[in-house]
Amino acid sequence: MRLSKDNPNRIKLGVFSANADGGLAITKVAERWPATWEGNVAAARIADEAGLDFFLPIARWAGFGGETKSREWSFETFTWAAGLAALTREISIFSTVHVPLVHPVYAAKALATVDHISGGRAGLNIVCGWNPAEFAMFGATPDEKAYDRAAEWIEIVERSYGDDAPFDFNGTYYRLKGVISRPASLQRPRPVTMNAAFGGPGRDFAAAHCDFLFSTFSDIADGRGHLADIRARSAAAGRDVGAYTVGHVVCRPTQAEAEDYYDGYALREADQVAVDNHMAGKKQFSASHDLDAYTRYRQRFAGGAGTYPLIGTPQRIAELIASIAAEGWEGVAMSFVNYAEELPYFCAEVLPLLREAGLRAR
Repeated sequence: MRLSKDNPNRIKLGVFSANADGGLAITKVAERWPATWEGNVAAARIADEAGLDFFLPIARWAGFGGETKSREWSFETFTWAAGLAALTREISIFSTVHVPLVHPVYAAKALATVDHISGGRAGLNIVCGWNPAEFAMFGATPDEKAYDRAAEWIEIVERSYGDDAPFDFNGTYYRLKGVISRPASLQRPRPVTMNAAFGGPGRDFAAAHCDFLFSTFSDIADGRGHLADIRARSAAAGRDVGAYTVGHVVCRPTQAEAEDYYDGYALREADQVAVDNHMAGKKQFSASHDLDAYTRYRQRFAGGAGTYPLIGTPQRIAELIASIAAEGWEGVAMSFVNYAEELPYFCAEVLPLLREAGLRAR
């Protein structure tokens, strides 16, 4: 079921980071996600047929090293989305785009192309980036006022679809002549947009320009402050922005089996060098987590890039998702150690429980 404001699911569910090797897990286990094209197609079709709401990639250009060269292998997301759009029917397919590295006129054309291929199911995850090593590959550096640039960037995308005639744009970051993009996107004024933001500038940008905002939390109850902040910024902008979060999933028939597997891949078999590199970069350059998360929750960074752990039986995971929904979160993006192997069990066992709880449409 595509992601939109009229989606009837009380809690929207999506698959996150399948385009990158390992997904979000920084582990050496043999079944670690290889992110082949065939695997991505299989996972997308499983999610689509089960009625999940969105398929969301990360945008990575450089990895985090270690024995696994974590996330060095990843598919570029416009091309990836176009391919999956042609092979699915209902699920929303997102592209994740680094604003400073991708020109808005190109992005508008590429995004509209995916929207037409998908029949109006394209989505855009707008990110400003944090990793200096990736920016260096483009001869660029991260900008402290990146969200000011992003505001101009998305304005250009929207206007390129909506203006009847070519327009000139004279901003601080872009000075453009005769801009237009045809075909325009099927969704108007543009495809659904999201932004993952933890800090104030990012959340202000999302409140003004995005349909959904993704944020992390250390504990479910701790998320209340983040929700209140998101709602206040959204109201100040005169908009209603949906609040989503992220989690990594281990779903097994027994709690003991799930916890043992989690300890196995995210502790005993974690790629410790890559975990160190990932955590150090995030802590220094990205305002994506509570600061104490880096010392309290190392296993979560190996298990799922610091996202919230959804570990246990189908009943336990359904209860955790219900608790997240009860706090006011509208959606969860989920990662798995191996998407194609683990999604079928999750969809078969957890989704019926969420439907029975009134959280998912029948």
